[in-house]
Amino acid sequence: MTLTRIGGAPRPTAGTLRLVEASTARPTSIDIAGYMRQMERLCPYLAPSLERGYTSWTVYEAAGSAAGVEAELFHAGVQAAEWLRPLVGRPQGFLRCENVVFLGEVAGARHRDLVAWPHWVLKHLYGPVGIMFGKFFAGQEETARTGGRIPMSPVSFLPVRAAVRRRDPRFLGATPRLAAALAASEDDGRDVFEYLPYDWTEIRAWAKRFPLPKPSSISEAG
Repeated sequence: MTLTRIGGAPRPTAGTLRLVEASTARPTSIDIAGYMRQMERLCPYLAPSLERGYTSWTVYEAAGSAAGVEAELFHAGVQAAEWLRPLVGRPQGFLRCENVVFLGEVAGARHRDLVAWPHWVLKHLYGPVGIMFGKFFAGQEETARTGGRIPMSPVSFLPVRAAVRRRDPRFLGATPRLAAALAASEDDGRDVFEYLPYDWTEIRAWAKRFPLPKPSSISEAG
């Protein structure tokens, strides 16, 4: 299986997102256990994933400009997706989930703004190979698409997991093109960057071709 060559060219933004804790099922740098217990009622796969140690967390802290942190969140998402791809095809691979946590403040930018474009790009890059990205923000109330309240997260993070093709596309009604790609997804081992430059500025420009859901602000794209 050929996966994405995530080494890429040297990144001028490297270091603007500092690694606090490498991927682990039992993080010590954040208090997430209580929140996960609350989330079990919303996700039927979460409890068995937690029991098997298949839900893991990589924790970063912002240490630079908004532009640099945005770029490095994208690269952190790529690393998480590429780590996950070989595991999804294994027994119970659908229970695997890697969460990219980011801590710290960046002058003039909310966490919601920092993650908006990386999340949008990652969904379009990895949806066709069956990898689903979400987003949650520290201390902010969220509402599920079904109308119920989502427990307030203690940290901001991007969950990265195997897509459930019979279930997930219906949560993407505002982005029908992405929903269709996810419904037909299959990981054939392709390099998702085969025809794209591995540079955040150019990747971000590439993603602007995809029509945004309404409201038009990218920060509110689900």
